[in-house]
Amino acid sequence: MAGHGTDEHPHGADRLCETGDRVYSRAVRRGRVPRRDAEPVPCLLELALLHPDPDDMDWLVPTSPQEVMTRLLRGVYDEVSASQRMVGSAVAAVEWYAGLGPRPRPAAGEGAAIRVLDGLARIQAAMDEATEACTTEVLTVQPGGIRPEHELTEGLHRALALRGRGVRMRDLYTHVARHGQGLINYLELMGGSVQARTLDEVIDRLILFDSTVAFIPANADRTLALELRHPALVQYLVTVFERLWRLAIPLTAPLPDTGIEGISHREQSIAALLAEGHQDAVIAERLGISVRTCRAHIARLSETLGAASRTQLGVRIAQVGLDGPARPAGVTPLTLPGQESRPVR
Repeated sequence: MAGHGTDEHPHGADRLCETGDRVYSRAVRRGRVPRRDAEPVPCLLELALLHPDPDDMDWLVPTSPQEVMTRLLRGVYDEVSASQRMVGSAVAAVEWYAGLGPRPRPAAGEGAAIRVLDGLARIQAAMDEATEACTTEVLTVQPGGIRPEHELTEGLHRALALRGRGVRMRDLYTHVARHGQGLINYLELMGGSVQARTLDEVIDRLILFDSTVAFIPANADRTLALELRHPALVQYLVTVFERLWRLAIPLTAPLPDTGIEGISHREQSIAALLAEGHQDAVIAERLGISVRTCRAHIARLSETLGAASRTQLGVRIAQVGLDGPARPAGVTPLTLPGQESRPVR
């Protein structure tokens, strides 16, 4: 779509170009249009008048004219005294489009059950809007390893705004995140308004506001996101979070001892995933560590358990009980190969 940027479409949603007017009108009449029809008019996507259909990404569905009008009026509200003509133009434009549709669509306050957010700018805008409306609690799941400083800084303004309104925040991370000084600094800055816990592995990224709206990624590089407002779907995600939260360990508490001498908590997690048959890359991704680090831990496991091959390592893992849930220390004495003379604490 090179050559079709905003320089060729210098207008807002209240005064579309001729081609944009024709494509958006067709979308309102029919309920959706093929994505290829909108390629000559990227302004419709940039202005969020069209967005991807969550059921078929090759199609675009129109934002309701009423929602467009609400958005326009919100943007010019602070300048209304100097922008009376702009307000009149916006209202006239969207009222004309509203008359094209066979049935009225939900107003902005009601929203769609699932909305596709295309592009980082649109995702950030939707997140900022949800932050402003939030009054009670925010739940987040942050997969991966140590949180980069730029990610923590990126969301700091939202977190500070929430703290200022007394909103509670609960965050779930992988155990690896404990080693990031940036996260420690962030939690110290936020004080008691944020609680953090960690698990061996968590689900993909999830952000929930007031148990009414959720955001999840829609592609691998997170340039697409889904905004979910269906009550049943959001409540399901809240339940998933609460069950993970109950199993997680507070960030301020130490990780439990494995009960097996010479084997760390992380190596115990790796051993359990190896026993399930996962490859190194999959294990590394699920635990939030690099493949190189994962292989270094596997080498240590082999050495500690006296395994000369990958197959033998699997046998040793099963023998000492690392292929399932951790056993509390002292309940069942375990011995490693070559250490039969003494129990492993």
